[in-house]
Amino acid sequence: MKRGRLITFEGGEGSGKTTQIALLEDYLREKGKPLLCTREPGGTPLGDKIRHLILESPEDGSEVDIRTEFFLYLASRAQHVKEVLLPALAAGKLVFCDRFSDATLAYQGYGRGLPLEKIKDMMDFASYGLVPDLTLFFDITPDLALPRLSGRKEINRLDQEALSFHERVYRGYQTLIRDDAKRIAVIDATVSIEVVSRKIREKIDAFL
Repeated sequence: MKRGRLITFEGGEGSGKTTQIALLEDYLREKGKPLLCTREPGGTPLGDKIRHLILESPEDGSEVDIRTEFFLYLASRAQHVKEVLLPALAAGKLVFCDRFSDATLAYQGYGRGLPLEKIKDMMDFASYGLVPDLTLFFDITPDLALPRLSGRKEINRLDQEALSFHERVYRGYQTLIRDDAKRIAVIDATVSIEVVSRKIREKIDAFL
């Protein structure tokens, strides 16, 4: 059986990627494409528990150490890759994942300042060497994206980080794009939902 394909979706907080994934899922299901949509952190029962630990602030008001945060992400990823992603790809499915390895580099590497080479080594181990076939990056600067969060029902710990943190993450993504322009396609996320959706469909149709 032909191996499936892994398409990941990346972007900062408020970039609109989750909305667009749902629209794209509907579009492809109407075309009869066998599709699995998942997310990180999370994607498994264990991963969802880890997601809660990552995104919610500790009840006692203590700070989450940046290394603790990093290893929680890796724990979620290892379980997700082994339990969900690898079996789905082996079954020939098209897999959409809301965030994956690039997010770890952007957030924990460029955003938190952890050593990039160490991140890459441990991330490769946790992900069983899995690399996305295509990544769509939703391009919008934090100063434009973060105000969109005011419409959310729930704000998580990362949403509340300082603008400077989100700017470092954004610059990190730009570096990743320059280093791997063949895999990472940039989507202008500053325009309307309808225009973004059309551009994504064009990219995906051409890729598939």
